Amino acid sequence: MFEKMKLKKAINQSKERIAEIEQKRTRSQAALVEAILRHTEPDDRDVDFFNQFTAQIEEERANLHRLVQQLEELEGKK
Repeated sequence: MFEKMKLKKAINQSKERIAEIEQKRTRSQAALVEAILRHTEPDDRDVDFFNQFTAQIEEERANLHRLVQQLEELEGKK
């Protein structure tokens, strides 16, 4: 029972972390879109930030998937 609560809390924290990172990525994403629309070269820093945040989001989503699987196994769904 305690393990389920612990996993549910970790899942919620992971979802919140993903949302935070996505918000941070939005600024660099907007700068990249603006550069495309203006037919200019995007700033390297914006590209780097976008790539870093995207990698962090992918890592956290993998972690979230793992946590959800563990919870499902505990609940006997798999």
